[in-house]
Amino acid sequence: MKWTAGLVIVAALGFSALTGCSSGPAGQGGGEPAAAPPPAAEAATFAVITHAGSGDAFWDVVKNGAEAAAKRYGVTVNYQGDGDPARQSQLIDQAVSQKVDGVVVSMANPDALKEAVGKAVAAGIPVITINSGGDRSREFGAITHIGQSEDVAGRGAGEKLRAEGVTKLLCVIHEAGNVGLDQRCKGATDGLGGTVERLQVDVGNLADATSKIKARLQSDTSVDGVLALNPAVAVAARDAIADGGSKARLATFDLSADVVAAVRDGEILFAVDQQQYLQGWLPITFLTLYRDNLNTVGGGLPVNTGPGFVTKDNAAQVAELAQSGTR
Repeated sequence: MKWTAGLVIVAALGFSALTGCSSGPAGQGGGEPAAAPPPAAEAATFAVITHAGSGDAFWDVVKNGAEAAAKRYGVTVNYQGDGDPARQSQLIDQAVSQKVDGVVVSMANPDALKEAVGKAVAAGIPVITINSGGDRSREFGAITHIGQSEDVAGRGAGEKLRAEGVTKLLCVIHEAGNVGLDQRCKGATDGLGGTVERLQVDVGNLADATSKIKARLQSDTSVDGVLALNPAVAVAARDAIADGGSKARLATFDLSADVVAAVRDGEILFAVDQQQYLQGWLPITFLTLYRDNLNTVGGGLPVNTGPGFVTKDNAAQVAELAQSGTR
């Protein structure tokens, strides 16, 4: 996608250059004098407002993608994140009051953000949703959604775990009220065709998460699979399995350098990859094209960045990219 967007811009610049050279000055070719070029447009400012705070490895990669695209297109990106839906709504309101040229927002709790997103749309500010809340994106007036179908991804994870012989799965939820995580567990239930139990942990307290997962595995030794929905929680689950002497097989959603290394070393079966770098890069690309040329992408349907799967077969290649902050 990077190359496609780049080619669009290069082609546009090339057309502009050719048009400007098609007629020479008066008296040198018989044409009319070339019109003066239009004044350069003021650089755009886009707000990216996610439901995660600083220090989350997944969202750090999203931020990297947004900032790389901003540098590529000569625009400004103001990235902010907050796990409290009320605070996230306030950040959207602030962006609207600042009259930004576009808003990118993840909607883990769509109902809590509906009013704030509506204000942005009513103000004529284009909104793109990413990562979560894709099924409400169009309803709220966003021009497109970028992410993955959590139901489809969960089902794929469940099917792969079933193929590995898992019959009773522990699905570990790390953010209360996050609709996307609920969809992942539901999809995994459909794909596994066996028993799926849910365990709530706090991603902000990974030591406690490790203890809770370990305790559940020790209290029910029939649990032979664990599905984490976050890379940091996946590492906590790996430690819980090892410390508790469990033989449960582990898989996870999303990537970090530690997760990729664990997949490579056989400690994690696979990671569901939604390519979060694209969830930062693409909305800035799309908003730039919308501002400059009124282009929209997706035709009313979401733009999918996943799911893909990182397994032992391709983990070494992905590990190199994860170290650079792009996977």
